[in-house]
Amino acid sequence: MKIIILGAGRVGYSVAESLVSERNDITVIDTNAARLRELQDRFDLRCVEGDGIDAKVLGEAGARDTDLLIACAAQDETNLVCCKIAHMLYNIPTRIARVRSSGFDVEQPLMGPEGFAVDAIICPEASLTRYISKLIEFPASLQVRSFAGGRACLASVRARLGAQATGLTIEGLRAHMPALPLRVVAIYRRFSDGPDRFVRCDGRTRIEPGDEIFVIAGREHLKEILQLFYSAPGMPPRVVRRIMIAGGSRVGQRLAQELAGEPGRFHIKVLEANAARCQVLAAQLPEEVLVLHGSSADEELLMEEHIEDVDFFLALTDDDENNIMASLLAKRLGARRVLSLINQRSYADLMHGTQIDIALTPSQAMLGELLAYVRKGDVQAVHSLRRGVAEALEIVVRGDRKTSRVVGREVGDLRLPEDVHIGLIVRGLPDETLGTDPAATAAQAEPQVIFPHSDTVLQSNDHVVFFLPHKRLVADVERLFRVGATFF
Repeated sequence: MKIIILGAGRVGYSVAESLVSERNDITVIDTNAARLRELQDRFDLRCVEGDGIDAKVLGEAGARDTDLLIACAAQDETNLVCCKIAHMLYNIPTRIARVRSSGFDVEQPLMGPEGFAVDAIICPEASLTRYISKLIEFPASLQVRSFAGGRACLASVRARLGAQATGLTIEGLRAHMPALPLRVVAIYRRFSDGPDRFVRCDGRTRIEPGDEIFVIAGREHLKEILQLFYSAPGMPPRVVRRIMIAGGSRVGQRLAQELAGEPGRFHIKVLEANAARCQVLAAQLPEEVLVLHGSSADEELLMEEHIEDVDFFLALTDDDENNIMASLLAKRLGARRVLSLINQRSYADLMHGTQIDIALTPSQAMLGELLAYVRKGDVQAVHSLRRGVAEALEIVVRGDRKTSRVVGREVGDLRLPEDVHIGLIVRGLPDETLGTDPAATAAQAEPQVIFPHSDTVLQSNDHVVFFLPHKRLVADVERLFRVGATFF
């Protein structure tokens, strides 16, 4: 696919890094020559120096035969205007804009073909807020991803010594708890001579303390399932009540605003070092959110605010080093769980799963929304995992026995790449290709969540969720599920 990326900042850099690894033809536009040189030195892509709202610059970047424009420059206005020019002058089929302002919605007429001609809006701050909110909802998890309209979830959890599932084989886990619908799709194990490594899973694979376990389950069972790997028998489920947010950034403010929308559920404190920013936060956030002026690295302040009682400490400033140090300090002083926002992916790789429970890169939360537009076939959802190395994919089965390699076939007969797992199938969701009939939708039975066996037969319109330990396997899966030319 031929893709133009406007903006070589943090978002543009992360997007380019992810997409170029999948053999896309990438061109990046930016006014900063130094950033472009850095990109060109590291990746196999083309760079064009100039303003993205200049039609000549877009033409030089190859807009006439481009498939996708991702406008992620620093200014909302630049991204919106770039999409409009791309539509009017070059008829680029798909246009995505990064928009920070909450006043824009892709469903508004202003975003339609007669307006800014934007097909999709991405907001990194909103993506991060949604991602962190799920981690708060499922506090035993390291990451949580949703599929099939939220009916199914993929989550990872660190297996702890003494937990019910730790020490069991996967086969033994199924035998010990047959009533719990779950599937272990991957294990990443710690080794003394290097970072965590992927371990091939079968029924005889034993779950060891420290393993990062990826499980797929229905959303309603997820909390109970995570407890199997995280807590000793008889211990009450982990619940988050007291939250401390270090940094009144856009993300910090947005998250505090959202969490405070459920009155009485959380006790929220926001630490901000800038006095003027504190005044803004105190004026804009609900009165039940306590805004404190001070440094998150101030040990005395953290102790005064009873850091030892905090269920979740979130370091969300714009400085990686500050976030790392604040998280380490909060953990040492007794915070039960800490998350650090880290833009530099190499730092995140070093810190994830150490004293810092969760090291989160912003691109990790946002990339899936973009990748769904790049994938071939009927891909409904894509989630980047393990800092971009692995991937979870939701594909809708289309066609019939004549036009599809999978419809009417048993799962055991599919020629899937080694290490690719079908986690689950959701059957009975409305078929979007047939349009929406309110009467038919109301009469439709509740969709089924199926954990497939080798003799499970795939049907048209099944939503199939995969775990792929390596991104290079994506093309093989997409090719298998692609329908023939006679379909439709």
